[in-house]
Amino acid sequence: MNPENTAPEPAEAPPTGAGPAAAGLTAAALARARRRASLVRFWQRYRDRRGGLIGLAGLSLLAIVALCAPLIVGAGVQRVTDAPGTALEPPSARFPLGTDQFGRPLLSLLIWGSRISLTVGLLAAALSVAIGTLVGVLAGHYGGWFATVVMRVTDWFLVMPTLVLAIVLATVMSRSIWTVILAIGVTSWPTTARLVRAQTIAVESRPYIERARALGGGHRHIMTRHVLPNVLPLVLAQTTLGISAAILTEATLAFLGLGDPVVVSWGGMLQDAREAGAVSSGHWWYLAPPGLAIACVALAFTLCGRAVESVLNPRRVVSR
Repeated sequence: MNPENTAPEPAEAPPTGAGPAAAGLTAAALARARRRASLVRFWQRYRDRRGGLIGLAGLSLLAIVALCAPLIVGAGVQRVTDAPGTALEPPSARFPLGTDQFGRPLLSLLIWGSRISLTVGLLAAALSVAIGTLVGVLAGHYGGWFATVVMRVTDWFLVMPTLVLAIVLATVMSRSIWTVILAIGVTSWPTTARLVRAQTIAVESRPYIERARALGGGHRHIMTRHVLPNVLPLVLAQTTLGISAAILTEATLAFLGLGDPVVVSWGGMLQDAREAGAVSSGHWWYLAPPGLAIACVALAFTLCGRAVESVLNPRRVVSR
C-alpha cells in the first residue's frame, strides 16, 4: 500500500468532560481577572481623593491600635483596683493625658475604648445597612400594595428621631453592648431602605431585566443575580457613612448612662467625666481626649464614605 494514500489516524479524543471543565476554568479565571481589574480601577480613582486617603490612613492606624490594645495597655486597665495613679492627675510625663477619678491613665483608657467604639460602630452599621438593603430591594422589586405598606412603615421610622427610638430600646432592654448595637441597628435603616429602593427601581427598568424575565428568571434570580450586584456600590458607600453615625449614637447613649457599665468606651469616658464634675472643676484633660477621638473617627469615616461615593457614583466620576 502506498503510504502517501494512507489516511491519517484520527487524533485521540479528549476524555469525557474535559471540554466543559476547561471552559469552566476559563470562565472562572476570566471572572477573577475582571474583579481584579475592577479593584485596580477603584483604587486608582480612590487615591485621587486626598480626603479619602487621609481618612483611610487614620482609620488604618486606629484599627492597628485597637487590635493591639491588649499588648499595648493590657486588659487590667479597666479594673479600678489596679489604678497606678491618684484621682484626676493633670497630664505629665508619667501620664501624658492625665488620670480619671479612679487614678487610671486616660491614654490607656482611650486606647482600650477604641475597641468598643469601633466594634459598636461596625456591627451597628452592618445591621442597619442589612435591614435597609433587604427592605429596599423587596419594596423596589415587588412594588404594588406590598411596597406601599413597607414604605409607610419606613416613613414612620424616618420621621421619628433615631436617638429617641434608640434610647427607648436601650431603656427597656438589659444594659449591654449588644443592646446598644441592636438599638442603633434597628432604628437607623430607613435612609438606606429608601436609597436602595430607588436604585432597585432604576435597575429593574433596564432592558436586560426584561430579557431575564422573558427567559424564565424568577424573583429570586433577578434580585440576587441582577439587582443586588448593582445596588452593592450604593450599600458600600452608605455603610461607611453609617459607621460614623453609629459611633456618635453609641457615645450619646453611653453619655446618657444607657451603655454597658462594665466596659470602657469613649462615650462612657465622657459619662464618667460628667459624673466626676470635670466640667465645673476645670479638669479639661478628662473631657478633651474622648471627645476629640470621637470627632476624629467620625470625620475619618465620613471622608472615606464621601470618597467611596464619588468613585462609585458614575455621575460624579470624571473619566480619564
